[in-house]
Amino acid sequence: MNLTGIASTNRVIVFVLVTLMSLYGLFAFFNLPKQQDPGFTIRAAVVTTRFPGASPLRVEQLVTDRIEQAIQEMPELDNVISESLPGLSFVTANFKESYADMRPLFDKLRRKIEAVDDLPQGISGPVVNDEYGDVFGSVLALTGDGYSYAELKVVADEIKDTLLKYNDIAKVELQGVQEEEIFVEYNVARLKELGISPQQLSQLLSSVNIIRSGGQILSGRERITLEPTGNFETINDLKRTVVQIPNSNSIVYFEDIANIYRDYADPASSFARYNGKPAIIFSISLRQGGNILELGETLLTIIPQIEAQYPYGIEINPVFLESVVVNNSVNRFLVNLFQAIALVVAVMLLFLGFRTGFIVASLIPVTILTALMLMEIFSITINQISLAALIISLGLLVDNAIVISESILVRRENGESASAAAIASGKEMAIPLLTSSLTTVAAFLPIFLAESAVGEYTADIFKVVAITLLSSWFLAITFIPLLTMALMKIKPGEKPPAYDSGMYRAYHTMLMFSVKNRLIFLILVGGIFYSSLWAIQFVPSVFIPPKTDPIINGTLKMPKGTAIETTQSIVQSLEQFLANQLQVEDQQPDSGSQGVVSWVVWLGGSAPRYTLGLDPGSNDPGAFSMLINTTTHLIIPDLIERIRDFARSEFPDLDVQLRKIENGVPIPYPIVVRVSGPDLDQLYRLIGPIKQKLLETSGVLEVNDDWGPRSKKLLIKIDQERARRAGVTNDDIAVSLQSGLSGIELTQLRERDSLIPITLRSVASDRRDIGKLEGMTIYSQSSNQTVPLSQVADLEIAWQPAILKRRDRDRSIAIQATLLADATATQVSADFLPWLESQSHSWPRKYQYAIGGEFETSGDANAAILAKLPLAGMLILLLLVAQFNNVRKPLIIFMTIPLGLIGVVYGLLIAQSIFGFFTILGLISLSGIVINNAIVLLDRINIEIAQNGLPPAEAVVSACKQRLRPILLTTATTIGGMLPLWISHDPMFETMAVSIMFGLLFATLLTLLFVPVLYSLFFSVKFR
Repeated sequence: MNLTGIASTNRVIVFVLVTLMSLYGLFAFFNLPKQQDPGFTIRAAVVTTRFPGASPLRVEQLVTDRIEQAIQEMPELDNVISESLPGLSFVTANFKESYADMRPLFDKLRRKIEAVDDLPQGISGPVVNDEYGDVFGSVLALTGDGYSYAELKVVADEIKDTLLKYNDIAKVELQGVQEEEIFVEYNVARLKELGISPQQLSQLLSSVNIIRSGGQILSGRERITLEPTGNFETINDLKRTVVQIPNSNSIVYFEDIANIYRDYADPASSFARYNGKPAIIFSISLRQGGNILELGETLLTIIPQIEAQYPYGIEINPVFLESVVVNNSVNRFLVNLFQAIALVVAVMLLFLGFRTGFIVASLIPVTILTALMLMEIFSITINQISLAALIISLGLLVDNAIVISESILVRRENGESASAAAIASGKEMAIPLLTSSLTTVAAFLPIFLAESAVGEYTADIFKVVAITLLSSWFLAITFIPLLTMALMKIKPGEKPPAYDSGMYRAYHTMLMFSVKNRLIFLILVGGIFYSSLWAIQFVPSVFIPPKTDPIINGTLKMPKGTAIETTQSIVQSLEQFLANQLQVEDQQPDSGSQGVVSWVVWLGGSAPRYTLGLDPGSNDPGAFSMLINTTTHLIIPDLIERIRDFARSEFPDLDVQLRKIENGVPIPYPIVVRVSGPDLDQLYRLIGPIKQKLLETSGVLEVNDDWGPRSKKLLIKIDQERARRAGVTNDDIAVSLQSGLSGIELTQLRERDSLIPITLRSVASDRRDIGKLEGMTIYSQSSNQTVPLSQVADLEIAWQPAILKRRDRDRSIAIQATLLADATATQVSADFLPWLESQSHSWPRKYQYAIGGEFETSGDANAAILAKLPLAGMLILLLLVAQFNNVRKPLIIFMTIPLGLIGVVYGLLIAQSIFGFFTILGLISLSGIVINNAIVLLDRINIEIAQNGLPPAEAVVSACKQRLRPILLTTATTIGGMLPLWISHDPMFETMAVSIMFGLLFATLLTLLFVPVLYSLFFSVKFR
């Protein structure tokens, strides 16, 4: 079937079809959802279990281990990671990246957890959180000068209800809310005087504060429900509760024997602050299929309207709006795309003349618009990955138009009519161009098939390149020939110009030298290739550079066991430093005043996942997360250094992690060494030398481990004999201690739709004085007698791990290192890992190490792609063999591909760029272009021999000269398309642009010289 012939017969239909596709594509451009990143699936769920009063060791043995056992029964599991803390167990199930639909796996996980029936009494949970990967792309801060937390909470709840009415909003979560409690504080002396124990007060309140049916009574034709009163609806109800004095007829009100008041939970579990002020944070997630730009516009519109409904002082401040980030990112890439199109069109017009250049250049907008149409059909969003793929495709898609136009031009100059030349050229070039397009698409196939989060993140490159190149091929053999018929003006019989220009003569000289001195040429190429392999060691290696958003993401931690009050004091000192030293008044990037614009702190509780490349971590009273907005990303390294210096001088124990927002999969630390084994003491002994060696390694800034130092606890060593003589039980001692110190929840006050806990505890002077601990009163529930704690127990300070972490049920300590600004994980690993390997040989049996961090993530991502390369290679080989019906020609092409690395390595060195994951994408793109050029060159040699009857030597020279200009134009257009990406200095795509540009410069020379040399060698072509 000759598509060009069909198009020629149905010209009107073709032009109408192209117009409609272009209009649809234009509509799709404005209608397609915009994103900064295409996203990837978080294949993890967290199981949380509370075990109050248990040490980390007990939590590990009685809770964590049993949950891990159940989870490990799932064959879909990749690994299971756990954290056992005092009274808490977190178990994270990470599933294999080959699974895409997580809902069945999460349901199966929940059933597994529900089947665990040997957990101890007194636990709460386990609870499965399968929404761990939800992204809250819009973050707002509610502040109110002069407003209490309770008043702010009322406003926050009303605003939340308002926000949830909008269709684009799926979920709204609040952070920093201070929950209210009713505190009943007793004085030990007063209770002893009255002969009342805290347990009796607890029983009294529980029996009074009830909601229970009194049954029903039949009255005539009606059955009336009886409802006893007595439940607490106001704090005054609690205060006026009557208390019977034991062994007496006297009664008193509750308020006469205890101080009853309403306050916030003490100690608080978490706080949130915005620019140094107490705040409540709104984390807003986008509904599935929603438009983030529309959501951003909606929020910016309704925020002033909502503020106007409340008194002065209430402010809603946008902290992070993904819509703003997406808009900036997409606009930046669109500018790059339009610049690339303009450069490519300029190259076409300059080298092909106005008419031919216009014909070839017209393929660009039509193909781009067609691709946008298909992107909407296949639900591919506009994001920085898909837009980068369009830029990559520019040079490749133009090649189809160049080749078909050149072929038509030559035929027209040889006297063929416009229609005959177009149809014949379309028939001749359709299969070779389709083969070259398919082989290029196949080169990107491993990215799409890679079973990894990074592969999922970059899969749009394959999709968009495939759509664009196949659309380009279809339009090149249908639409472009019709344009040549209408616009290309050639006088019949006019001969093409001889190949006698300076460019052709220079090329002819190099070509003849190469094919006549094949051995010298191949040795020279081999030497250059070997030198590039040697030089690659001097290229810094970074897996995926961070984003260029003007945002600092921070996680700062004190040692485990730090009180939240201490952490709050640190936060306030750090905020004062930010406000006094780094915050700027004029927040415009071009104002000349650069620094911090605003910040938000999540204290004690983890930050929401406001971007996909963020790991929110777990709650910790000794830790806080920060989001710092700056005027420009260029000053972020300096700001980070200044904040680090301040923290290092003021709070030496504070572990400071400040970095830009990550692209793709989050990597909290670039260097991670996991040491695992059974014995705690042995693990601590092993990690000491490792941490010291890392600190001594060049490029390392700070080193810590994820267990931290051991924390102290007070052991209440109960003497059973003394306790029995005193008439108290272990439970009496535990309940008395808890009620006297932390407090115990007695019951709840029901206020409208809220349940407010009522907590019993001793007065502050008793519970905050550790010196009074030995004399603390212990109440016997059986005899109502009291004894001091020292009479039945001894106090002893003990040390325990603050946290126990495990990986696949093995205890595992992670040594983590942050690096200096100019250091890379690859360099540090190269210096450090040989020492670690030799050191591990002397370790006891059952102790081993594993490398995490960037090394592990990049290794997994690269391995996932490498695993699919054989399939792509086989497809390419099959296509090439089908095209040439020959094995030697595909072998020539395959031998040419690796040599593109030469230009890539030296280009990265010249541009002072990095070698990373996107460099590999550039290499894949480069291989596609090399294959494309080699196909059309070898196909032309075959045509010269088979159809024009030239001897092989003349056919090689003639074909090379005929393909010189198309190949050079492809090179020029591709480099022109990549130039805006390089100039933009986007860290992620700059390395890809450099690898394609410099790699293609050398690969073009290889195609024009190396392919003819190999052809003459494989087919025994002699040159004289």
